[in-house]
Amino acid sequence: MSKDVMNPADPRIRRAVSELEGLIRERFPSATVVVSRGEDPDGIYLDAIVDLDDPDPVMDVVVERLLELQVDEGIPVHVLPLRTPEREVKLVAARLDKPLHPRWGQAALGR
Repeated sequence: MSKDVMNPADPRIRRAVSELEGLIRERFPSATVVVSRGEDPDGIYLDAIVDLDDPDPVMDVVVERLLELQVDEGIPVHVLPLRTPEREVKLVAARLDKPLHPRWGQAALGR
C-alpha cells in the first residue's frame, strides 16, 4: 500500500480516526487512544487502552464501523484494544498467586 494512502494528515483518515475514537470514548470515557502508523498490516493504528480485565468489549463498539471503513471505503485503519499497564500488573500478580502446577513448576493459569 502506498504511503500516500496511509498519510495520517489525509482528511479521510483523520475523519475515520476521529469517528472511531469518538465511538470508543462514548462507551469508555476514561480510555486512552494512541494513534500511530503500523506495518503488519500497513495502516493507521488506534491503541485503545482501557482499565478492564478483558479489553475485547472495545471491539464490540467499533467492529461494524471499522469493517465499513476498511472494506467499503478502503481506509487502512485498525483498532487494538489493550489493558492499562496497572490492570496488566494486577492480572499478572493474580496469576502468580495461584499454586504452582506440580508438573511444570509454573503458575496454573486457570486450567
